[in-house]
Amino acid sequence: MTQAVPAPPLHPDVLALAGLLGTWQGEGAGEYPTIASFRYREEVRFWHVGKPFLAYAQRTWALDDGRPLHAETGYWRGRPGGAVEVVLAHPTGIVEVLEGRLEAPRSAGGRRRIELGSTAIARTGSAKEVSELRRVFELGDGVLAYTLAMAAVGQPLRHHLAAELHRTGPA
Repeated sequence: MTQAVPAPPLHPDVLALAGLLGTWQGEGAGEYPTIASFRYREEVRFWHVGKPFLAYAQRTWALDDGRPLHAETGYWRGRPGGAVEVVLAHPTGIVEVLEGRLEAPRSAGGRRRIELGSTAIARTGSAKEVSELRRVFELGDGVLAYTLAMAAVGQPLRHHLAAELHRTGPA
């Protein structure tokens, strides 16, 4: 009989990000000047293995017909003083490096805010041009809401995505 291996303790470097751990699901909407507006369903999962990072996986599908839309995977690292570093890979040939801050709630029971901006974007030869990304997350009371702004394909930085996700399970 195989004995279950206990989960490792959360690394101290990511304690401030512990509220992200788990599986999140919800709906969002996207728009950009070069595409038709759309609505989507999303699932995000954050988990840990006891190292100084959280692992992350995300996938979306169209709300109208269920076709797959996007996915990304990567790692979130907590740094001293509330700094956050994120590395994400997209199957479209984009890799983004983001840095930002985790802010404490402004009131008791308030939402925690994470603001991230791209410090580097790499892409394969066939990937679309993306020159800047900004992500803002708000976390509180079992809700993870976010917005994403993007500068791409000749367009300046502008709103692209917004979603509200609800915790549906542990990591």
